[in-house]
Amino acid sequence: MREAMANACVGDEQSDDDPTTLELCEQVAALLGFDAGVFMPSGTMCNLVGILALTRPGDEMICDRESHIYGTEAAGAAAIAGISIRAIDSPHGIFTAQQVADAVRQRTRTAPRTTLLSVEQTTNFSGGAIWPLKTLRAARDMARSFDMKCHLDGARLFNACAATGIAPAEYAAGWDSAWIDLSKGLGCPVGAVLCGDRDFVREAWQWKYRLGGAMRQSGVLAAAGIYALEHHLPLLAQDHQNTQTIWETLLTCGLFRFDPARPASNILRFTFASDSLDAGMFARQCLERGVRVRDIGGNYIRVTTHLDVTADDAATAANTMVEVARDLTRLSASS
Repeated sequence: MREAMANACVGDEQSDDDPTTLELCEQVAALLGFDAGVFMPSGTMCNLVGILALTRPGDEMICDRESHIYGTEAAGAAAIAGISIRAIDSPHGIFTAQQVADAVRQRTRTAPRTTLLSVEQTTNFSGGAIWPLKTLRAARDMARSFDMKCHLDGARLFNACAATGIAPAEYAAGWDSAWIDLSKGLGCPVGAVLCGDRDFVREAWQWKYRLGGAMRQSGVLAAAGIYALEHHLPLLAQDHQNTQTIWETLLTCGLFRFDPARPASNILRFTFASDSLDAGMFARQCLERGVRVRDIGGNYIRVTTHLDVTADDAATAANTMVEVARDLTRLSASS
C-alpha cells in the first residue's frame, strides 16, 4: 500500500485534475451504484457533508440513539448544519419502518421539519449488527413516503457485504447518499468516499471546501484506497472469524454477557455477568496487558478486529480478557 502511495500519479484535486483521486471516486461510486463520489478526509466529514447537502437549518434528522452520527461526532449536525436529531431506541441499532413513521413530526409552524433519515450499515456502538436488506429498504421506503431524504452511513458497509454476500449497490440502492470508510476494515491511513448523484456531489464538494477538507495532491492518499479495494476486501471475512474466535473463548468462561448474543461482523459488544465488574477498570487492565478494548458507556465493552489483528492475536487477546475478568472477579470477592 505504501508503495502504491509513493508511486501515485497526482494532480490538483481542487481542479478535478488528480487522476488517482478521480479513479478512486469512480470505483467507489460504481461499487455503490451511484453517479459520482467525492473523496473526504474522514467518515465524520462524510456524515456532516451529507447532512449539509440534504437538509437546511431548522430541519430534523431521524437516526438510532447509539449511532455514530448522533453521539460521537461532536454534535456537528447541530453546531454546523443547524439541525436537530430525533433519536430512535432500537435493539442493536436496527429499527422498523413503523418506528420511522412514528418519529416523523406532524408539520406545524412550531415543529422542526423531519426531512432526513440516517442509517448505519453495519451498526457501530450497537454491536456490529447487520441490517437485513428487507428491513433496510422498508425503513428507507417509509421515509420516502414522507418526502424525506435518506443517508446511508456505510463506514462498515463492506463488512455487511462480506458477511451476507449482498453487493454494496444492493444495500445503497434508492438512497440519496452513501459512503464507505477506507480507514476501518480496509486498512488505509486516512479517507472515505461519499457518493450520490452528480447534483448531490457538486453540493457536497462545495461543503467539503467550506469545511477545509479540500486537498491538492490527494492522490497520494487515494492510492491507498485503490490498493485496499483491490487487495483487502477478501480479508474482511478473516476479521469476522477473529471476532468469532474471541467471542467463543469469552463465552466458555461464563464471565461475560453479550449484546447482541453473537457477533455478526467484526464488532463484539459485551458487559459482565457480575455487576461488580466495571468496564472502565476492565479496559484499563486489558491495555496494561497489551490489549486495547473500548469502554463505550453503560458498563459495556466494544471489541473490534481489523486488518492488523491476526488469528494468533485474536486468541491471545481473548485469553487476556478472560484473565483480566477473572482477576477483577477475585478482587471484587475479596473486598
